[in-house]
Amino acid sequence: MTQDIPPQSLKLSKTIVLVGLMGAGKTCIGAQLAAKLGLPFVDADTEIELAAGCGVADIFELYGESAFREGERRVIARLLKDPVHVLATGGGAFLDADTRQEIRARAISVWLRADLNLLVSRTGRRGSRPLLGNGDRREILERLIAERHPIYAEADLVIDSARESPEKTVDHLIGALENFFGQSSVAGAVQ
Repeated sequence: MTQDIPPQSLKLSKTIVLVGLMGAGKTCIGAQLAAKLGLPFVDADTEIELAAGCGVADIFELYGESAFREGERRVIARLLKDPVHVLATGGGAFLDADTRQEIRARAISVWLRADLNLLVSRTGRRGSRPLLGNGDRREILERLIAERHPIYAEADLVIDSARESPEKTVDHLIGALENFFGQSSVAGAVQ
């Protein structure tokens, strides 16, 4: 059980990479997971913005999605070479075959899955999501679910991020890591 192991004593040998659609909770869950495990938390979109010197929406508007995805690929590849941390990726990052391969080689991927109604609700809170800017948010998210869920399903672990509070979701994720790697050491990756 998660509470039996003091989280700060867990030492993962691989970065935990959170994937999933916008609004699934990657940043919220990632920050809480990192705090509980005593690891740094990194948000890939924030790192992309720092590297580009402007916001994600600006990159989409000025240079287009393909230029954003190329920068995203480079930034994530660089971040995966850093010491172990928890990394929240953008919704489209895991779709890129090269990025998926890099994540498989260097990290443990976790798909935070959420249903359409929750995604619609959560994405309405932030107006800076370039893919949702032109059209009905529900229809766009429904299309993205159909396109992306089969690829997200390739992740090492799948966690339903809508079941309970973020704190309980983090506990479930830690439990899933323990099961994935073996109860005694959270993965053979955790010493």
